[in-house]
Amino acid sequence: MKSSFWNIMLGSTLVFGTLALSGCTGGSQQGNTASPPSTVAPIPTPAPDPIRELVDSMTMEEKIGQMVLFGVDGTGLNDTTRKHIVNDHVGGFIFFGPNIKDSHQAWSLFNSMQKENVNGKLPLFLSVDQEGGRVSRMPKDIPAFPTSQSVGKTQDPAYAYKVGSALGHTLGAFGLNVDFAPVLDVNSNPNNPVIGDRSFGATAETVSTMGIQEMKGIQSSGIISVVKHFPGHGDTSVDSHKDLPVVQHDLDRLRTVEFAPFAEAIRQGADAVMVAHLLVTKLDPQLPASLSPVVIQKYLRGELGFQGVVITDDMTMEAIGKTMPIDKAAVQAIKAGADIVLVGHEPEKEQAVLNALLQAAREGTITKETIDASVYRIAKLKRKAKLSMEGIAEPNIARLSSDIKSALSRETKK
Repeated sequence: MKSSFWNIMLGSTLVFGTLALSGCTGGSQQGNTASPPSTVAPIPTPAPDPIRELVDSMTMEEKIGQMVLFGVDGTGLNDTTRKHIVNDHVGGFIFFGPNIKDSHQAWSLFNSMQKENVNGKLPLFLSVDQEGGRVSRMPKDIPAFPTSQSVGKTQDPAYAYKVGSALGHTLGAFGLNVDFAPVLDVNSNPNNPVIGDRSFGATAETVSTMGIQEMKGIQSSGIISVVKHFPGHGDTSVDSHKDLPVVQHDLDRLRTVEFAPFAEAIRQGADAVMVAHLLVTKLDPQLPASLSPVVIQKYLRGELGFQGVVITDDMTMEAIGKTMPIDKAAVQAIKAGADIVLVGHEPEKEQAVLNALLQAAREGTITKETIDASVYRIAKLKRKAKLSMEGIAEPNIARLSSDIKSALSRETKK
């Protein structure tokens, strides 16, 4: 059931390709018997690209909608969210603690949103920050997941994979399809106010080994994993929710510590990368990483070779608010190379971002080529993950809880 949307899209493309080829085989051969055989090889017919055809069929409004990911207010499908889905073609949403009161309500909310999108060009990203420990969005009747720090201390990659698989299985049971996890920041600063036990450890080796296994576990359950917070939030003393952190390490240090887990995750198939609101002075002394073409295009895409989806951290954080207005910041983020701008709170700010991106697209401030490239990457990821617009059956919480406890059994034996 999950892949039916993509089967229909691919089937239509194959029919079109067959008709196109059959139209080229006619024509009389009379009068050509005396001609020498041609030595020019025929031009091969390009293979159908259903994703490109889909992107080409979309309006500018539909494309820009795919390039934002918004928060929602309340615990049910309200008029604002319905407008975002139906009229604004928003491509995805993120849920926080206040959106989730119990298992039945959470399942009902997520499924109602996907069903509301029945006429959309692409299924919705439905996402949470489900890391474990203090960063958990699951209903209270779901067993708690361990902190990344405690997973890292086991030094057992197989256990990290099991935890990731259980995380993905849990999200999928509710109809979610994106997890903003794992954290790949190296916790090298004990005074860090925002990372701490969200990190797998204090060395790049531990974070790489354990974090990437958790990433693979999440992916094994059919959930998109977004690794974060590039280029590395571990050695900061400021919370980017409140102000703009500054990182002053040189490039050699960044490559061997901060970049290292992300580089390895990319080599091992990372789906998406979240870029942080950090001022990394040796890379770009003017702009936060999330707004910097140097950080995103030169280093993340260039040096590290990442070809997947790039998502900003939440643009409502004060690290951005104290840098520039959110509408201008959103345009700058896309120009810098981000594919999706995340706006987790405040409907007024969400609308301001959407309006600014549409205006920039119509004026050419953001080029059509930039937009099409981003939407292609987004559609490609949605197809790879086999996202669906169809609802799923309500989860059996007792069975799900038993599965989680079994997966975390090593943790409970301590």
